[in-house]
Amino acid sequence: MTELFSLGSQGWGDEMLRGALMTVLVSASSLILGIVIGIIFAACKLSNIFLLKLIANIYTTIIRGIPELLVIYLLFFGGSGAVMYVAKIFGYNGYIELNAFTIGTIAVGAISGAYSTEVIRGAVNAVPKGQFEAGKTLGLKPYPLNMMVIFPQVARIALPGIGNVWQITLKDTALISVTGLVEIMRQSRIAAGSTHEPFIFYTAAIILYLLITRLSNIFFDKAEKKYSQGFVTRIAS
Repeated sequence: MTELFSLGSQGWGDEMLRGALMTVLVSASSLILGIVIGIIFAACKLSNIFLLKLIANIYTTIIRGIPELLVIYLLFFGGSGAVMYVAKIFGYNGYIELNAFTIGTIAVGAISGAYSTEVIRGAVNAVPKGQFEAGKTLGLKPYPLNMMVIFPQVARIALPGIGNVWQITLKDTALISVTGLVEIMRQSRIAAGSTHEPFIFYTAAIILYLLITRLSNIFFDKAEKKYSQGFVTRIAS
């Protein structure tokens, strides 16, 4: 068994590690994209403009209501066409093909964004209204009020939820193996088919996912403790 996971041309160890690295890269890129999307659509949901609220509600309802694999298929088979359609509007008529990494990041990011939207919206609503009123009383304009007073509190409140979204995003990357991107799941399938040892390589995939998950939990736990220390101290006093 050790020979199967040796490094170099004789084993699959380096390929599995590269697959794990690709999983982390896609997950991190998708989470960042999802947070950006979440901030935008959370702002839409919290606005007083009906049309913006409607668009945000449609987005979160559709994405959370259909299977993640269907979202990936939709973007995988229709993404390049949509980009070329937009490009033609600006006068470019050439062929544009999105690579598997880009498609995977956009697809998983869109899924992550729907959940991040609700996490961020809930975090904003959890900030005491007095914080907004106090900032306005001090004469703070909207931008410094949001960046210096509201945003740090939203980030602290949203952090546990974002940690859960990260776990969802990490597991969703297994679905993008259908795009041809070689991450943990696809690399395990390739190795299993080549060696006829599916149990061994899928077990290795489980171990890699659990290892990444465990390290992620440690990171988010430390981040939560760090950003909650001052808040807990003020409450206790």
